[in-house]
Amino acid sequence: MALVQVDFFSEKLMRTVTINAIIPVDKKLNQPNKKFKTLYLLHGIFGNYTDWVCGTRIQRWAQDHDLAVIMPSGENKFYVDNENSHEYYSQFIGEELVSITRAMFPLSQRREDTFIAGLSMGGYGAIINGLKYYQTFGYIAALSSALLIDTFINAKDGDDVPYMYKRSYLTSVFGDLHKLKGSDKDYKALIQNMAIKDVPAIYMACGTDDSLIKENRDYRDFLLQQGINVTYEEGPGAHEWDFWDRYIERVLEWLPLDEKNEGLSSGHIE
Repeated sequence: MALVQVDFFSEKLMRTVTINAIIPVDKKLNQPNKKFKTLYLLHGIFGNYTDWVCGTRIQRWAQDHDLAVIMPSGENKFYVDNENSHEYYSQFIGEELVSITRAMFPLSQRREDTFIAGLSMGGYGAIINGLKYYQTFGYIAALSSALLIDTFINAKDGDDVPYMYKRSYLTSVFGDLHKLKGSDKDYKALIQNMAIKDVPAIYMACGTDDSLIKENRDYRDFLLQQGINVTYEEGPGAHEWDFWDRYIERVLEWLPLDEKNEGLSSGHIE
């Protein structure tokens, strides 16, 4: 197993970016033609590409499952495209990062072998980009997701408003907040504009003491109302690494990584 730090120039972000990649290279010795299933794993706000390795046991579990894991930085930008700032994080995640890492490493190019997941801001990013790029990602896993566009639309500025909820900051990320609903940044609109057969398998989890649990339950209920077979779990915990460490292992148990769980996931894979 190798933990690799990679710097490369991103045309979508117009700068050099850094990622961490977990690659089970030792498996190639006996299986030189092996192509690895791959998880693109997104961090939360205030984090970077090192978060998942530092905060969880993802490296050990990836080794157990022969899984490649690609961890980019989202730089507090919610993994969305912003034409005003010329920062195209959604295209970076859904197109460029996948293409570049497949060129660098022996990764499977099959949809059913390509997964996207994240926590908080990264849970939101995994959902919207997994849906936008459904032809690439067969499975989406979202932990403690920041599904807050209703809150963002009504955001205000003020000294007593936390940084990530200030209207000026949110406008710098999403553009015109009045245009969020119905856009490709709207996790409900994306579902409504898709055929059910095209929706990737979806897993969601949230801690029972997490301040975002209401929004996660609401999205679960919305998906079920739309006829989407979502796998949803709750457990003890708040918005914290102890919860995410436990539940990223649950994500790997849910994904079709081994014979023991192959085909057990919900969703629509063709």
